[in-house]
Amino acid sequence: MSSAPPTPSAPPARRLPLAGVLRLAKPSEIWFKPALSVVAAIAPPAFTLLALGRLDLVMYAMAGSLCALYAHSRPYAARARVLVRVVLGMLGGLGVALVAASLTGSAVVLVTVGALLAAAQKVLCDATRVGPPGNVVLTFVSSASLFAPQTLAQVPGHLALAAATGAWAWLVCMAPALVRPHGPERRATAAALKAAAGYADTGGTGEGHDRARAAGYTAVQAAWQSLLSTGAPSRTRRALERLVVRAEVALAAPAQAEAGRLRAWAGSLRGTGPVPETGLPHAAADELLGVAAARPLWSRLGPLTPLAARTALGCALAGYASLALGIGRPYWALVTAASLYQANIALTWSRAVQRVVGNVVGVLVFLAVVPLAHLGPAALVLCCLAFSFGAEVLISRNYWLGSVCVTPMALLITEFAGYQEAGTLMRERVVDTVVGALVGFAAAVAVTNRRAGDRVERALAAADRAREHTARLLAEPDPAPTALESARRGLAVALSELRATADAAAGEWWQRALPQERVVLAEQSGHRTLAATARRQGLLPERDPATETEDARP
Repeated sequence: MSSAPPTPSAPPARRLPLAGVLRLAKPSEIWFKPALSVVAAIAPPAFTLLALGRLDLVMYAMAGSLCALYAHSRPYAARARVLVRVVLGMLGGLGVALVAASLTGSAVVLVTVGALLAAAQKVLCDATRVGPPGNVVLTFVSSASLFAPQTLAQVPGHLALAAATGAWAWLVCMAPALVRPHGPERRATAAALKAAAGYADTGGTGEGHDRARAAGYTAVQAAWQSLLSTGAPSRTRRALERLVVRAEVALAAPAQAEAGRLRAWAGSLRGTGPVPETGLPHAAADELLGVAAARPLWSRLGPLTPLAARTALGCALAGYASLALGIGRPYWALVTAASLYQANIALTWSRAVQRVVGNVVGVLVFLAVVPLAHLGPAALVLCCLAFSFGAEVLISRNYWLGSVCVTPMALLITEFAGYQEAGTLMRERVVDTVVGALVGFAAAVAVTNRRAGDRVERALAAADRAREHTARLLAEPDPAPTALESARRGLAVALSELRATADAAAGEWWQRALPQERVVLAEQSGHRTLAATARRQGLLPERDPATETEDARP
């Protein structure tokens, strides 16, 4: 193991970032998929209820329809399973909220229930890695339902409507499988190839190479997870696996990689054409084992305890503060707080700034659009559809930009039961947003995450063990190809998790200094061992034996 002593790298409290918080990024390559899916999932139920004169039920219909926002990056076999869990989770939260609303009129009790639901939704979404939009949509549905007038007799009907629209959302999200059954796996593989090409451009030593390498390994692990969740192997999957191996090899030896070829392979994965056959030397072609199995769910729940406490406390206090100010919709403050909590304090602060800016601008957009929406019920439905589409188009560029559309949509949803005074809605939304952001962030600061440093130590130990195991195999005269391939993949996963853990811990407050020097040394030695392993497998040109032996040492 690395024996370098821990080196203090930062003070216990860090400055909160401002530069770049509102900077726009490139849009997601599949921005149109959730945007079109959510419109297709909302429109038929909404217009059906419009024709029946029951727009007051649109909120329950949208609860199921919004499930169409999930799992668009997943292969269809995995997507089917994830969407079922999302719909069931939505129905569970909605059911608890509706029953609570029918049993009590105490706003304090309802806020408390909403905060506990928000914490449970946050933990489960993070632990299962369900992906964007994560817990925010589920919390919005359950929290809004807590303050909707309700009787126990109405609960089954409202749940049935949400279940029906959830099933429709499932069909909408699965429909593209009929046209491009391997689309998600192809996109994930292409992303891995592009990320590896970006690292190859640095030669492994150029400016920004550390960030490019981390992005490359993250993309490769995502590609493996995508491929391994597709079920039984197929010819297409095998061809994609070989391309991911090529991306891994480029990350192990960027100076010898051909960035142009990697990008050409990525480009060829567009559409439904044949996957390029790259070929691999000797046993490597038959030893594609994929990444190590994911950790069991229970082992991922423990590290999320501080996040659960932050969410429960922040949401409850935000809701209570809104009630104290006399705001009629405390769930807006509760949902604002729930939307803030990210992997660490620095990211939570960034999200708080983005939320406030996006909501304030969104309120102004609502002011401009409300005359159009009040032309009639059909105009109101069409405006909601337009904003739901716009939110998904913009949110991948920056969260605040998506909030510019989400805010007026949320305000318009409140009017399905009847038009309301625009000025009051706007004022309450702004006050609740500011209150939720301030109180929610204060709760994040108050609930410290002192375990972050411990997780870095554990990740360091895991990376060292993986490297030593791989080095021992390299020292054998004739290691089994299967064992060597499994060791290489295991080391790659350990290094990727080490980087993610260190980055998350670096944004936390009030903790001991992190062993950044040991992390860097572990990464350097681990990546040298990865290169030596790839060379031993015949995936790279041979080098001098003495050099290869040194590559495997820390």
